[in-house]
Amino acid sequence: MWGRRWYMRIVTVVLTTAAVLAAFGATPHGAAQPAPDTEPLVLDEPPPPPSAVPSSPPGTLTTPEGWELTVAAKDETHQPVAPLTTALTSREYLVGGTFTGTVTGAGSTELSGGSLVVGYRIGCGIIGGPVELLGSVGATPKFFVGPGVEFPVNGQIKVNLRPGTVTLVPVGEKSFKGDEARVTVTGFRVRVDGCVGQSFLQSYATFTGSTADTSDIVTYAGQVTVV
Repeated sequence: MWGRRWYMRIVTVVLTTAAVLAAFGATPHGAAQPAPDTEPLVLDEPPPPPSAVPSSPPGTLTTPEGWELTVAAKDETHQPVAPLTTALTSREYLVGGTFTGTVTGAGSTELSGGSLVVGYRIGCGIIGGPVELLGSVGATPKFFVGPGVEFPVNGQIKVNLRPGTVTLVPVGEKSFKGDEARVTVTGFRVRVDGCVGQSFLQSYATFTGSTADTSDIVTYAGQVTVV
């Protein structure tokens, strides 16, 4: 009699525990676990390097003969670096990018080839000129413990500033005979000296398509980096 009662109590406790676990979304120890409803992990693309510069829209041109010329760039980088001269008036950049020129369409005359020229424009707002000393320098005898000479300087220093200039730095040129040309630049240093103001850097690519009697030119101008 007593054994039957204890058996019934144990069965009741087990059933009650299972009901509580089911109510809270849990399963008893040892029970089969449901498969998790998760989506596969998708890794994001690596971030661009800190020196990355967005490229401008491609340059396009439709020739009178019907050819479509396109010049574009991608993966551009502009990284300001310390000048090798350590001069405060020097500016240097480490640059890179891939530049392409393509010809599509069906022109009325045969295309004989062309060229792709890549380079950088580097500008300076203010150029420093010669330094002048305005005033006079004299020699006056002085006597301390022993005789000596003192050189007093009277006047001021003048720095001649001039309007800024833009310098073109050609990097590479590729001639082609088919319908496409490419120039890739990696780790190239460009420099300007004598700059006492802000400096500006911009890539450019000039694409030329030629026939027997004509030449058509289209230019790509990149984003401007200001330092």
